[in-house]
Amino acid sequence: MSRDIVASAKRLVVKVGSSSLATSAGGLDASRVDRIAEAIAGRVAAGAQVVLVSSGAIAAGLRPLGLAKRPRDLATQQAAASVGQGMLVARYSEAFGRHELTVGQVLLTADDVVRRAHYRNAARTFERLLGLGVVPVVNENDTVATEEIRFGDNDRLAALVTHLVSADALVLLSDVDGVYDADPGHGPATRIPDVRGDEDLAHVKLGATGKAGVGLGGMATKVAAARIAAGAGVPTLLAHADAVASALSGADVGTCFHPTGKRAPARLLWLAHATTARGSVRLDDGAVKAVVDRRSSLLPAGITGVEGEFSAGDPVDLVDGGGRVIARGLVAYDAGELPALLGRSTKDLAAELGTTYAREVIHRDDLALL
Repeated sequence: MSRDIVASAKRLVVKVGSSSLATSAGGLDASRVDRIAEAIAGRVAAGAQVVLVSSGAIAAGLRPLGLAKRPRDLATQQAAASVGQGMLVARYSEAFGRHELTVGQVLLTADDVVRRAHYRNAARTFERLLGLGVVPVVNENDTVATEEIRFGDNDRLAALVTHLVSADALVLLSDVDGVYDADPGHGPATRIPDVRGDEDLAHVKLGATGKAGVGLGGMATKVAAARIAAGAGVPTLLAHADAVASALSGADVGTCFHPTGKRAPARLLWLAHATTARGSVRLDDGAVKAVVDRRSSLLPAGITGVEGEFSAGDPVDLVDGGGRVIARGLVAYDAGELPALLGRSTKDLAAELGTTYAREVIHRDDLALL
């Protein structure tokens, strides 16, 4: 059934990784780019809207900079991304142009979607691009977003973009043709065609970097991304990039992750899965119950401690008395302001310090349970 949804989706996200786009000698594999563009163009011609999440900026920038392999230091990675991103989009523009399709570059960081105003703008931009018949080409903003480069996880980005644009399905293209019960490179192995729950992968050991040696995702991050999407109600197909046409047609290729949960607010998915906490606040039992059971905002009265250096608007973890992280939210105060407010009611704080202190520490609209 989920493969049928992939085949009939009116809006879908397709992600392709660096290892599927780059050659071992560096640079982009032009024939692979052309095949991906041709398959996506076919879906667009049939009436679908497609968002393409593409890695490959750093890989594309290696050869022009005279680099033999992906650099380890962050500054050189950023330089390669800066050079390669333009080349990547130019190559896609050429490939899709043969099918009379226009592409539009969209570079994202977590901030672009977690913060409310940025989220609304990003959503409007995607809607307008798709409404104009454009194929958005999405990548993490590797040139400036240090955490995105450090984690190098466009698989997770694709899962989150899927929810941002309210897509019907997600297709993750890789240099392997699905999840196997063993490493196919080291002996007999059987492809797992369907995953309906964690128990289906309990016996599987997941691998790392792709064959071209330029990607950082690996199978573990692809499975994690598929779980994020499927856990929020979106079927996800993991397949080989060479089988892109078959994958988009719903054929029995790759591994299909069936939905295991319901649709969730996209912005809160980003907050939970795409941010790094800048600190933490410790909650008493009453506050834990209010946040988890009643989905209430977090007030100063329920906080017993503060850790870390953070500013208003930063993501912080909410921790219970046993040290377990129960949620993540965007805090409304600087770390230095909070100690004087702890354990006090907003009514008392407003009376003593002014009405600006009547606000929540974390509003429920800015809070994601983990």
